[in-house]
Amino acid sequence: MATRLKITKVNGDVSEHEISPKIKYTFEQYAKVGFHKAFRERELESDIYWLAWECLRSSGTTVERFGLSFIETLSEVEVIDSDTLV
Repeated sequence: MATRLKITKVNGDVSEHEISPKIKYTFEQYAKVGFHKAFRERELESDIYWLAWECLRSSGTTVERFGLSFIETLSEVEVIDSDTLV
């Protein structure tokens, strides 16, 4: 199952990013919990926003330090399970 994030910023920019093994690893280092466990049990929106930040940062996009100022640049972050796409 491949999962992607669709990130829409307040300025209208839209991008999609795969949640790769590298992204999952860096998330686990940040969150100190397994990737799947975090989303099954914690269900924190801030974890999704951190993933968006890391996806953008890893893609070479210049982003602010993770925090409220970064989150304020987001309009919407959607999790897309590509196995369900037609």
